[in-house]
Amino acid sequence: MYEVKEKWALITGAARGIGYLTALFMADMGCNLVLHSRDLAHTEAILSKVRSKGVSAYAVAADLSDLSSVQHMLSEIDHLGITVDIVLNNAGLQVAYRTDYLKTPPEDFLTSFNVNTIAPAMICYHFLPGMMERGTGRILNTTSGIRLDPQQAGYSASKAALDKITIDLGSKVQGTDVMINLTDPGWCRTDLGGPHAPNDPHSAIPGIVVGVFAEDHKSGRYLPAQAFTGMSLEEAVKKAESEFDSPY
Repeated sequence: MYEVKEKWALITGAARGIGYLTALFMADMGCNLVLHSRDLAHTEAILSKVRSKGVSAYAVAADLSDLSSVQHMLSEIDHLGITVDIVLNNAGLQVAYRTDYLKTPPEDFLTSFNVNTIAPAMICYHFLPGMMERGTGRILNTTSGIRLDPQQAGYSASKAALDKITIDLGSKVQGTDVMINLTDPGWCRTDLGGPHAPNDPHSAIPGIVVGVFAEDHKSGRYLPAQAFTGMSLEEAVKKAESEFDSPY
């Protein structure tokens, strides 16, 4: 498996939900962390918890709907003097559920694309060149299995666009130890998924991070976390490498 101990990972949306659980899991594996949220106050609890596990960690803040804020965050990370070898673009936003979907306002798309597509793309473009130069790295972009739901058109379209960006970028690193893949936690009971979702957030572990630990040099894959529920990390990696192929 890919060794993450003492490497640095950026996790967006780390203050709650799947991002919070991901941060705890990565810290247990000895990975140092840069934890993002919209406000530094939101990451105080998770920052303390991961540091108590013996890893180094920083918190950064950015409103992902404000692209200048995203750029400022990236510059702040650069000034930390660390090398980010793992990016987990977990943060996402579902702006509204439009029962009268034929009246979906343009603002739904603008906000959704900034947070769910453009911000993670900016983060990929920022860190991917260094990974390619070093010949190693992992990027996981969190997508969604949402389908046939025009009531959530902004969210659905923005995730589809992120899928396209991820698959296209992956074609440029396919066969190398720089791997960029898609991960989908499934419909979980988080602030985004709502209280009536069928899956407990813990069911997304370890599947939500299995793409980090795979070492088969395949990119562009869709890795649904619920396919790995209840498995050990070793079992999940074996399943991911044997059953989930690149689209190229």
